[in-house]
Amino acid sequence: TTQLLTLDPQRTLFLNLEAGELAVQGWPGDEVRIRDWVVARDLAAWIGGANPAMRDDQSYGPGHFARVCAAFGPAGQLDKYDTVFVDSISVASRICLQWCKGQSQAQSDRTGKPDLRATYGLLGQEMIGWLTHLQHTPTKNIWLVGLLDRKLDDFGKPFFSMQIEGSKTGLELPGIVDEVVTLTELRPEKGDPFRAFICTTINDFGLPAKDRSGRLSMIEPAHLGRLMAKIRGPRPDGAARLNFDLPAAATAPNPPTTKGA
Repeated sequence: TTQLLTLDPQRTLFLNLEAGELAVQGWPGDEVRIRDWVVARDLAAWIGGANPAMRDDQSYGPGHFARVCAAFGPAGQLDKYDTVFVDSISVASRICLQWCKGQSQAQSDRTGKPDLRATYGLLGQEMIGWLTHLQHTPTKNIWLVGLLDRKLDDFGKPFFSMQIEGSKTGLELPGIVDEVVTLTELRPEKGDPFRAFICTTINDFGLPAKDRSGRLSMIEPAHLGRLMAKIRGPRPDGAARLNFDLPAAATAPNPPTTKGA
């Protein structure tokens, strides 16, 4: 959440789902507090515009966008913002789950009782639709804050996954967004620990990361404003960026082995 302080308050809209503004107390920018899923969905439609692939009666379609503009005002009011900072996707999934539990699709057709599989199926559809619509927002940077859980697999090896309700959203989110950045604390053998961004898929820490821009290093300073400036900076030379050669160690023949009884 504190990364909000590194952004231009005049050009940033803060969508606050977590009520964690104590960490950014005194931030002078605009803020919208969200407590229910209907408002979260309406704001996504207002920010991202109408999706022409949807019908008027569907979420994010032209009809939904028109209704939202009638309630909130013309979408041109958002032109002054370059960045939308959403804190957090973890809480957004919990709000969405609570909404899904009250929908008719989450009830069993035979018994009329809550159907957990249908509930989580609806949760996945809603969250993926919400995230995809925000991702397609033109001319704006959309940053989604989320928490990571450290878990152990069946062999006791640690791995990290997003703290989010439902497995579908956590699995598909990295394929939707352009950048996955993990903020972590690094402790070198010498010197004091420091916080940094891990930005590339291949990294030394086993942390989730992804960079579609091709401009980021494995470790970047923990400053979101500078990170966005680097993402928008000059693109590396194409020949150097697209290197398909294997390293020499990978192409070397396997050493001979001896087996004995």
